[in-house]
Amino acid sequence: MEGVDRKSDWQMAQIVDSKIETEDKDIGDAHRGVPRWIITLSSVTVLTALWEWFGRDINPVFGSYPSAIAEAFWELTQSGKLQAAMFESVRPFVAGYGLAILFGVPLGLVIGRYRVAEAALGIYVTAGYAMPLVALVPLLVLWLGLGFAVKAAVVFLMSVFPICINTWLGVTAVPKSLIELGRSFVAPNTVILRRIILPATLPYIMAGIRLAVGRAVVAMVIAEFFTTISGLGAIIINSANNFDTATMFVPIVVLMVMAIGLNGLIGLIERRVAPWQAEIAGRDRE
Repeated sequence: MEGVDRKSDWQMAQIVDSKIETEDKDIGDAHRGVPRWIITLSSVTVLTALWEWFGRDINPVFGSYPSAIAEAFWELTQSGKLQAAMFESVRPFVAGYGLAILFGVPLGLVIGRYRVAEAALGIYVTAGYAMPLVALVPLLVLWLGLGFAVKAAVVFLMSVFPICINTWLGVTAVPKSLIELGRSFVAPNTVILRRIILPATLPYIMAGIRLAVGRAVVAMVIAEFFTTISGLGAIIINSANNFDTATMFVPIVVLMVMAIGLNGLIGLIERRVAPWQAEIAGRDRE
């Protein structure tokens, strides 16, 4: 009789667990029924409509609204000013941001992997990240002049530290068991760094590169404000001086779209180079 009761309790537990799993699956399917891009597009549409509605009541000197910004965007595009400014701004951005990745990732790997390097260099990386780098722009102007080099240097300095620190933290988060496994196969340190630590650190590296995008875009505009006034920064300053708020918003919106596009591109690259991370992190969250 006791055995029958236990069997009945076990069957009831199985039924309850199956019902809970079915309900969770149904809830998850309901949440995943609406694509993310539709939610994002709906959010942007609602915000743009509200901005358009209330923005028309604002004095044009103090603000603008989407249709006026779109008209200013068309005028700048037709005149060729926006394309020329964009090209002028993107050149130092690509150079500085690319150098930050090439320099920051290896430096972070070395600092995170070797105790001596961490003790010798870690303090400078942490201090550099916390330092107000905008204050160094006048000094950089004295060293590098007012041209391309100083703008690329500002972008580099403002974006290299997030990449380096995230890589550094990623290396320290690698499970010790993986490194011991490599050592058990008599793998040299270079092989362990390349075959074990680097793949395990990739999600941290990509997160640092994502964080650096926003700082690099900000640095690009700051460099144009403090050095030769050119590119998208020149459009912002000249439009603000002429109280042309709609035109002033055009490069701001362009920079925002640029940052979003780069962030999406980095996410795509991350899914290609580290496809296992989506499963581990549970990207299909509700």
